[in-house]
Amino acid sequence: MIDTDFELLDISLYTEEPDRRVVPLRGLDAPDTPEIPEGAVVSVGLTFRLGREIVGLAFEDSRVHEGLVLATVRTVLGGFRAGGPYEVRLQPERLSVGRVHRGVYELTGRFTDGDGRELAVAHHRIRVVPQPAAYKRRAVTAAPGPAQRLSGAPGGSLAW
Repeated sequence: MIDTDFELLDISLYTEEPDRRVVPLRGLDAPDTPEIPEGAVVSVGLTFRLGREIVGLAFEDSRVHEGLVLATVRTVLGGFRAGGPYEVRLQPERLSVGRVHRGVYELTGRFTDGDGRELAVAHHRIRVVPQPAAYKRRAVTAAPGPAQRLSGAPGGSLAW
């Protein structure tokens, strides 16, 4: 049973690299599957409204790729008073790089309260695609190797 006092307004992916953008996730029936480049840093943004106070609100994110459950991560968001809309951004993470990590991922987001009652479930898809050529060039030349000096730092050490 889905709780009518919890209204999910939006789930989006916020990319940090190689470009900044917001990718709204519109569900499995969306006409387009959003594309995210491999190696991108992304965070999930959740926007919701509450009809009652909810203590111990949690978000559980399950990721499936080629029929295999890769991960299920549960994040406790905390307690919220009735009202909103509230927007919460989860910890950013870097997507894996490589041919095996490309393709369509099915994502399931599940919201529960502190007693474990299910409040809402959302299903989405994204497609992880190869890195853009410009991003690959930047990534290769962005940091010196271990035997090279860092520019602007005497003796190769970092001065904070």
